[in-house]
Amino acid sequence: MKEEGVFFRFLKTLYGLGELFMKSLRYGVKKPLYLRDILEQMDSIGVNSLPIVFLTTLFTGMVLALQSGVVMARFGAKMYVGTLVSTSMIREMGPVLVALMVAGRVGAGITAEIGSMKVTEQIDALRALGTNPIKKLVAPRVMATVIMLPILTVIGDIVGILGGWLISLWSLGITTSIYRHTVLDVVTMDDILTGVIKPIVFGFIISLVGCYMGLTTSGGTKGVGSSTTKSVVVSSISILIVDFFLGKLLLAFLAYT
Repeated sequence: MKEEGVFFRFLKTLYGLGELFMKSLRYGVKKPLYLRDILEQMDSIGVNSLPIVFLTTLFTGMVLALQSGVVMARFGAKMYVGTLVSTSMIREMGPVLVALMVAGRVGAGITAEIGSMKVTEQIDALRALGTNPIKKLVAPRVMATVIMLPILTVIGDIVGILGGWLISLWSLGITTSIYRHTVLDVVTMDDILTGVIKPIVFGFIISLVGCYMGLTTSGGTKGVGSSTTKSVVVSSISILIVDFFLGKLLLAFLAYT
């Protein structure tokens, strides 16, 4: 019975996320658009996340170049460190790392904010005033996350590649010219498409999970803390699972285009 309870809770959550997704899309294009709320969320999600994205991707690119350079030097292929760093950052490391950082910072914040409004009955007050909470609270956050996460990912990719260049120049003895050519000559449009499509999907996951956990919060301040923890865990696991299947799907699709 306990396993059935877990299974049905999973199905209920999955159904709730799907329903919230459809409502956020429907209400997101209807007037009023709450452009001010969207811009505020874009600033909170995007601009305020730049420092953590910068540091995470910079040191990821640096350690990726350092470790791969040592291994590739054994086979006389050290000059291709730029190829490995650029393709890894653009196709995989950049989208996933940025999404996980944003899920921890932004997803938790969304859940805590909406969850606090839920337990203090502010959401009920919005309904009483004739305001749709999905349109007012959920749609702006979903739109802002989906817009800003690809931008953060592109910035993170560039910073990660620059981090790899620093290590290649200082520690591996690879010139700037060689590193630049091994990066530019290997990056294809398929790599760029993969690196942009993934964060769009991850943006929906982070924002929808955060909003759903906030809207289903109960039990006062303790419930808010529990929902915030669940939001980060569910978002992070979902990102990793979806990343595998989405990556496999994109590889299959782009191979035939």
